[in-house]
Amino acid sequence: MLDEDALYFDDLKVGDSWSSPLRVISMDDVLDFANLTGDRDRLHVDPEYAANTPFGKPIAHGLLGLSFMAGLSSLYPSVRTTAFLGIHEWQFLKPIYIGDTIHVVTKIAELHSHGRKNGMVRWYRQVINQLNQVVQQGGLSTIVARASAHRRVDSHSSEARVHLSPNQVDVTQF
Repeated sequence: MLDEDALYFDDLKVGDSWSSPLRVISMDDVLDFANLTGDRDRLHVDPEYAANTPFGKPIAHGLLGLSFMAGLSSLYPSVRTTAFLGIHEWQFLKPIYIGDTIHVVTKIAELHSHGRKNGMVRWYRQVINQLNQVVQQGGLSTIVARASAHRRVDSHSSEARVHLSPNQVDVTQF
């Protein structure tokens, strides 16, 4: 289902920023992630073992934090993403503990044309805990649809094309 308020590439500007809602990390989250991925390292799932580590208690998987970043930032901002290209220079700076409350701050770092119908966006994202500490950060690249390409498709739907004779060519589709 397409979000009608989702932004197009043309709506974005370098420096724009958004903040996601808050998310509390629970032991159930960590256990579910461990069961889903098979990563049952005792540092994450065994409080007695984790108590004897430098962290002093269980911590969330780093990739769970990265996954929460993806989910929390998916609608902040809501954009018409057509492809995910990659993660760049992601850093795991501090542990995410059970009970931590995190949110994601997203900023646009770069914008580049990517053909006529799309643009490439390089995002800079930070996962921040309740102490206002950056626990993870890095860049992501996506392809986002241009508004002009979307409007062209909408204005030339199958209903509009019914009126073309067999010898006519709809040049607006190119």
